[in-house]
Amino acid sequence: MLSGQESGDEAPEPTASKAADGASEEDPAESGAGTPEGDGPAVFLTEPVRRRAVEIAAVAMPGLGPGKVPARLRRFLKFSPVKRAKLAKAELVVALASDSAFREGLAEVLTATDSSLIAAVATGDEVSPMADPAEVAALAYLIRPEGWRELIATAAQAVAEPPEVQEAPAAEGDAKRLAALEKENGKLRAALAEQRSAAAALQEELRRIRRETKDAEDRAAKAAGDLAAERGRLKHLETERRSERRRLEAEAESLKTQLERVRKADREQERLMSARLWLLLETLSGTATGLRRELGLEPVVERPADYIADELCAEPEERTAEGSRGLEQTDPQRLDHLLSLPNPHLIVDGYNVTISAWGETLTLEQQRNRLVHGLGAVAAQTNAEITVVFDGADAIFGAKPSARGVRVLFSAKGQIADDVVVELARVEPEGRPVIVVSSDQEVATRARREGAYPVPSPLLVRWLQRT
Repeated sequence: MLSGQESGDEAPEPTASKAADGASEEDPAESGAGTPEGDGPAVFLTEPVRRRAVEIAAVAMPGLGPGKVPARLRRFLKFSPVKRAKLAKAELVVALASDSAFREGLAEVLTATDSSLIAAVATGDEVSPMADPAEVAALAYLIRPEGWRELIATAAQAVAEPPEVQEAPAAEGDAKRLAALEKENGKLRAALAEQRSAAAALQEELRRIRRETKDAEDRAAKAAGDLAAERGRLKHLETERRSERRRLEAEAESLKTQLERVRKADREQERLMSARLWLLLETLSGTATGLRRELGLEPVVERPADYIADELCAEPEERTAEGSRGLEQTDPQRLDHLLSLPNPHLIVDGYNVTISAWGETLTLEQQRNRLVHGLGAVAAQTNAEITVVFDGADAIFGAKPSARGVRVLFSAKGQIADDVVVELARVEPEGRPVIVVSSDQEVATRARREGAYPVPSPLLVRWLQRT
């Protein structure tokens, strides 16, 4: 396709004669020796045909892309066709003869025009008799249709006139040819304008597609970023959910443990309360007339009759320190009286009894065995519940003593037997006879506060010796 002419194109110049060009300015390609071809015999162009071929090539050359124009001819593209044909004549002749790609590009530009002459030459149709033979030969040389060599030879014979005959009408022929060229140039300009409009539309469409593509890529990148952020958020939520689940599971496990402890404590408390209730009911059912026993009053040493005797009667000269019924505080019969109460519990401070009785003659193990076996006899003779508590702070040597009906306890590490004895008396229900055997005054006082009957250790020893 051809480029447009500049507004300052130069006016067509008359055809240059051999005298004007000068014999000294001719190059080898213009010497009339012929044009070499690679696919057949050499084709010799006459001067008019070669000059017309150069003029047509100069007009059609702007229609080629910059890459298809030889480098040595690109600097002539800025000139008008007439000036280009004049200044680049030698280079065009060489390029048309040696550069087949350049010539074929010019042929494509020429055949793309609406010229009837060019169409007739390209298709091999009959050429109008009014057509310029030199122009027909030049077009045949550039387009190379089938039989182009014969066409050039025929046209060359038509223009083969003596130089003196041809130079006369040269100016008129050049003017006609330039007018025809200008007409062809106008057509080429119109075609070029259409092509440029189409190219501009395509470029605008390309820019629009690029913008849409860029917008789509931006949206895709934003969507990818949003997707990554959403994945991160979901991962964070999943981590929080797992942490919350572990926390709830741990809390549930802790609540289960606490519930189990509460249930266990309730069961133990229920057992304790049931035992206390059963013992109280057993005690209350033991006697219907024993109000004194139900109130848990400790048998006193002096009776009301003793007060009358002191007030109204003379004191005997030798009065023994006897209690009521003539029983001394250490008389075993007093322990018999206490053990005869309904459902009694005898609690013995073990080492307090054994050390005071046999501490100098027996070892601790022998003392424990002797006391436990003696209490076994008490359990066999009475219906009393018997518990003996030894201090477990020191290491225990030997086997743990045992006897039927006797509960043997050792205090835990950090505990003393005195505290265990008092605690045993405390948990018993109010109204049940509880007998605490210990000569420790502190233990006796604390046991009395809990409603128990304190008995000194020698009384139990004498009772055991009696039996």
